[in-house]
Amino acid sequence: MSQGVIAVIPARYASSRLPGKPLLEIAGEPMVVRVWRQARASGADRVVVATDDARIRDAVEAAGGEALMTRADHPSGTDRLAEVADALGLGDEAILVNVQGDEPLLPPALIDQVAQRLADDDTAAMATLAEPIHDVETLFNPNVVKVVRDLSGAALYFSRAPLPWDREAWDRESRPERLSSDAWLRHIGLYAYRARFLRDYRDWRPTPLEQLEQLEQLRALQHGRRILVALSREPHPAGVDTAEDLARVRALVAGQGGQA
Repeated sequence: MSQGVIAVIPARYASSRLPGKPLLEIAGEPMVVRVWRQARASGADRVVVATDDARIRDAVEAAGGEALMTRADHPSGTDRLAEVADALGLGDEAILVNVQGDEPLLPPALIDQVAQRLADDDTAAMATLAEPIHDVETLFNPNVVKVVRDLSGAALYFSRAPLPWDREAWDRESRPERLSSDAWLRHIGLYAYRARFLRDYRDWRPTPLEQLEQLEQLRALQHGRRILVALSREPHPAGVDTAEDLARVRALVAGQGGQA
């Protein structure tokens, strides 16, 4: 693992589905603390929780973690990371990994993988991960973000639509339940950025494709920046978006004796 890797966990208190989500308990501790512990088990040189709420900061610090208060009006997690890069005085070549605050089961190895992928290619602005989609129901789910890549592994496009389109199979009345190849990829929302890119990103206005799809990474693509997409080396567990997700994660952790 290269030096200068900082894992940043953006954690907002507000949530339309689960208010106060970062502080909801899993096996006796706040979700954001469990995410912090997973990130601490990676090879990152530093792990910081970036929040707009003092209650989240206090919970992280009580567990021995580092938390940074940031503005409440950031339109995206990427914009919040740009503030973190400045607040920490990071050099342009420092690598920041955006770790979602609602993924308490995230394998630490994936943090290392995405950071190393970016470190290995200084022509890219960002790196992220993906995994194959094998069932048509997932492919056609608009809540699942799909990505298509070029032959070098860089992103061509991200979409909520089922991309690429199999004209031969899907123009017929019936569609197969299973997909026959690894051509379809589910995007995993784990990003690595260089600090210099984040400083550019925050000065760009949201782009038309970003606004249509509600996908902030499209802002980088529309500005001509290269995004590397590596295939995840480990399965990526689903995060917590709903009360049902929370119950599922709580049951899974309880079954493992409190260990994620």
